[in-house]
Amino acid sequence: MNTPDILPQQRRENPDPQENRTPVPRLVLLLALVLVAFGIDYISHAEVNSPSGWGDARSRAELIGDRPAAGQGVDGAAIYAAMCSGCHQATGQGLPGVFPPLAGSEWVAGKASTAAAILLHGITGPIQVKGQTFNGTMPAFAASLGDAEIAAVLSHVRSQWGNSAAPIPAALVTEARARHVDRTTPFNGGDELAQLP
Repeated sequence: MNTPDILPQQRRENPDPQENRTPVPRLVLLLALVLVAFGIDYISHAEVNSPSGWGDARSRAELIGDRPAAGQGVDGAAIYAAMCSGCHQATGQGLPGVFPPLAGSEWVAGKASTAAAILLHGITGPIQVKGQTFNGTMPAFAASLGDAEIAAVLSHVRSQWGNSAAPIPAALVTEARARHVDRTTPFNGGDELAQLP
């Protein structure tokens, strides 16, 4: 059998690359298997009821979402930052023409029971704040915040940005919740709020 002459150019070429049978190195596969085995062993031997102080130091109540009882420390500033500052801003100045300011607001400094009712049931419709009319909707927080939390956030708002109203006790929020227990809709603007006892 005659083989054709191999040209010099052909001798300089490298062979075509081919994929090996095991493209992932064995060391990487071994490491992955060891990590999976460690994870399975760790999870199967983990104590479900181990003290939370071994982790991130949150209490059991925080981990399962219990509401703080009256008398327990509640951070009104943290609640405000999480639930209110998106509309009323961190400065309490609101957004002109859209969300009313809380700084210097007559509703914040006014009757504590009215302020509690506003947070419990929300507002829809026109309301006058510092001589300006706002026509929007404020959500109700009765279902998502407990009485101590509402009292804490109201006390925070009433003492910030130049406001100097007295703090609100959780018992006052409890009374406001009981007084309006049958209410299922937000208050219809400032006119209805002004008529509250």
